[in-house]
Amino acid sequence: MTLARALSLPLRMLPLLLALAGGCATTEDRDPRDPLEPMNRAIYRFNEVADEWVAVPVATAYRNVLHEQIRGRIRNFFANLGDLWIGVNDVLQGKFFDGFEDGMRFVFNSTFGLFGLHDVASDMGIEKRDEDFGQTLGRWGVGDGPYIVLPILSSSTLRDTVGWGVDIFAGDPVTYFRPIAVRNSAYALRLVNRRADLLDASRILEQAALDKYVFQRDAYLQRRRSQIYDGNPPREPRQRDEEPEVPAKEPPKEPATEPATDPATEPATKPATKPKGQ
Repeated sequence: MTLARALSLPLRMLPLLLALAGGCATTEDRDPRDPLEPMNRAIYRFNEVADEWVAVPVATAYRNVLHEQIRGRIRNFFANLGDLWIGVNDVLQGKFFDGFEDGMRFVFNSTFGLFGLHDVASDMGIEKRDEDFGQTLGRWGVGDGPYIVLPILSSSTLRDTVGWGVDIFAGDPVTYFRPIAVRNSAYALRLVNRRADLLDASRILEQAALDKYVFQRDAYLQRRRSQIYDGNPPREPRQRDEEPEVPAKEPPKEPATEPATDPATEPATKPATKPKGQ
C-alpha cells in the first residue's frame, strides 16, 4: 500500500465525521468539546458491553496463562516496532535529536535486544517516547475537533481519528506482515496484551468515577494535550466558551466643589469703616 493511498483512507472519513459534528447541536449544559455526546454515550455503552463480555474475560485468561515476563517480552516486541514511526513523527515535529534517538533505540533493541524482545536501549539510558501522527497534527496547529468515541477503539477526537488512520495504514509495520493470517494474529495478540496490562486500571476506574464517561473523556483530552506539548501545555482559560471578563472601569470622579451656602445662614458682613481723620 502506497503512502498516498494510506493517507486517502482516513481523509475519506472527514466528510462523515464533519456531518455528524454539524448535525448535533450543543446545549447550554453540554461540554463544548463534546457536541456529539448523545451518540458518543451510546457507543461508549456498546464498548462497555463488548469489553465486559469479550475483552475482559479474554485478557484475564491471557494474563492467568502467560507469565509476566513473557507478556513483557511481547510488549517490548511491539513497542520496538513502534519506535520507527515514533522517530518519523519526532522529525516531522522538528525534534530531530529525539528522532535520531528513536532510530537508535530500534537499532539497538532489534540487534542486541533480539528483535526487540529485550529493551536494552532503556538500560543504556535512551529514553522511550510516545509520538503519533495525531500529536504531529496538533504540533502543526490543527485543533482537536469534536470529541469522538470510536467503536472498540474508544476515546478519540476528529484530529486524532485522522491521525490514527495514518498511523495504522502508513506507520504501523504490523500492517505489512504477510500472510494476512499472520498480520491479523499479530493485531489480536497486541490488542489482548495491551488490554491485559489495563485490567487493574479499569477496576480503579469502576471504583473511582461517578460518571465514567465524563471521567474518561476529560482524562483523555487532558492527556492528549499534555502529550502534544511534551508535558508542558499552555494554560487554558477557565471557561472555554466565554471571553475572559474585563474588570469594569470606575466612572471618572467629578472635581470636588464647595458646598453652596444658604444666604439665610450666612453671617452678615461687617460694614466698611472709614479711615480715621476723615
